[in-house]
Parts: sequence; C-alpha cells; structure tokens
Amino acid sequence: MNTPVTAPAPDPSPLVLQVEDLHKSYGEIHAVKGVSFQIAPGENYGLLGPNGAGKTTTIQMIAGVLAADGGRVTVCGKELTTSTTSVKSHIGWVPQEVALYDRLSARENLAFFGRMQGLSGKTLAKRVDEVLGLTALADRAGDKTVKFSGGMRRRLNIGIGLLHQPDLLILDEPTVGVDVQSRASILDQVAEMTSRGMAVLYTTHYIEEVERLCHRVGIIDHGTMIAEGTRAELVRMVGERDRVLITADGNLSEGADRLSELDGVHQAGITAEGMELLVDDAAPLLPRVFETLTRSGVAASGVRVEEPDLEAVFLHLTGRALRD
Repeated sequence: MNTPVTAPAPDPSPLVLQVEDLHKSYGEIHAVKGVSFQIAPGENYGLLGPNGAGKTTTIQMIAGVLAADGGRVTVCGKELTTSTTSVKSHIGWVPQEVALYDRLSARENLAFFGRMQGLSGKTLAKRVDEVLGLTALADRAGDKTVKFSGGMRRRLNIGIGLLHQPDLLILDEPTVGVDVQSRASILDQVAEMTSRGMAVLYTTHYIEEVERLCHRVGIIDHGTMIAEGTRAELVRMVGERDRVLITADGNLSEGADRLSELDGVHQAGITAEGMELLVDDAAPLLPRVFETLTRSGVAASGVRVEEPDLEAVFLHLTGRALRD
C-alpha cells in the first residue's frame, strides 16, 4: 500500500512558480493549450503526461529556454522570458540529457558550471564541496567523469543544478537509465531539497516516484492540464475505490450478502482465500465489516487493503499508460 505524501504546511512566502495560461504552437500543431499551475516553497510538484502530451515544451518555457506564444511564467514574483537573465538565476534546470565534460573531474565540472552561474572564489569552492557531499561523490571528486557510472553521472548532473542554490529546481526524468541504488539515492536527495524549502518541479515516467515524492500532481494530455491535485484528490476525482482482500472461512455466502448491504460497499464476492470487497474508503469501514462478518458466522484471519494508485488514475484520465 502506498503511503501518501503529506502536503507542506501553507507558507506565507510568495509562490516560487506561477504558470498562467501558457500556449505554444508549432505550425498547425497546438502543443500547449492554456496550461496553468503553481508551486509553493518546499513543495514537490509532479508533472505527468504521455509522450507527446506537451510536457517537455511546457518545461522548456518554464525554464526560459523556449518563448511562449501566450501566457505568463512568474518565478519568485518576477515575470520570466527567454531574455530575463536575473530571473533565471532563481532556477536550477536539470535536463534529461546529462551534460558533463568527460575529460574533467567531478570537482572540475562543478567549478566550471559554478563559474557560469556567477560563483567565484571562496563561495564557489564552498558550494562545490557542499554539492559533492550532497550527491555522495566526495570520494570520487578527483576522478574524470568518463569513468563514472550512469547513476553517478546523474547525481553530478543534479548537483550542477544545485550549485547556485536556486529557489526552483526543475528535474526532467532524473532517474532514467540508472540502477536501483542510484535511483534511491537521487530520490532521497530530492526529498531532502524540498524539506529545506526548495520548490521542485519533477517529471518522470515512474509513477512510484511521484507517489513517493510529490505533494501535488498535474496531468497533461494533448497539451491541456486535464487534472491536478494531491494523490487523494485525484483518486476521488475519478471515483477509484479501495480493494479489500480478507482471508476467512465459515459462512462466506452469508457474509458476502450482508456486506453488500453496508453503505460504502459496492461489491462483495467470495474468493479461494476468503472474500474480496470493493469499497469507497476502507479505513473507517473495516470495523463494521468485521462486525458484520462475525454476526454472519465468518472467521477472518487476515486483511489486506489495496488503495487505488496514480497509475490507475492516469490510465482512467488519459486512456494510455504513462510511457505510451
């Protein structure tokens, strides 16, 4: 059962990112159609969409590398365009493609990109050391990155985006092609960043990453934001229900009949191990379920609740798997 991410407490600070009515067309193709959302300090916002949904175009406009045809992007209260360099300094963008110089060491890569971000002297040296520690690469700081594994290169790529301590970090598919251990390390790093107050815009093809990390989720399809909210809000929006699997024996037929009469129970059937229920919300309903089973002559020895997940919501809303 997935554990929902708790939304951060309301922050009195201004929004870190506000996206309003973004539009982008390529000839007759309207790639982004009025996308709007916002991210608060310390919030991890997941942006999901099938391939070709307009997600990448939206991210590029937010990062200031692609001009929008209409709408507005505001970062830390300042409007962003492709030419507003001072506003871009609030953003750390980590694109899907790793951008490193293979002939340079990890430390040399960080120093080079840090200078491009306007850092120098003791400030740069301190930030390089801090980022090497955060990305767990301090013991490989002097090694050329051509020798690094895919996971190490990804971690260093994220570190480059963090050097100037941005208010907003944009992570585009940060765990693609990495091993399980490196993936877990990257997810831990992202969680740590948001706990320190950084706003994160996170895109991925792995639903479980969004389930684990993101406070809120926006789903884009055909260039339009078709749904947005917390995991629980999205599940309620599409009417997905909890599945309750009960290991039991006794008068199962009588138990199923009586459970079907309870408010909140939509289906009650018999299985090889006992019973299976489809309910609105399992947690408050379970005491009445067990009480009903006992009165019906059913002895329950185990229960498992399978909550609907974002993958089910995504399929329901788009009719496609995330990788389609």
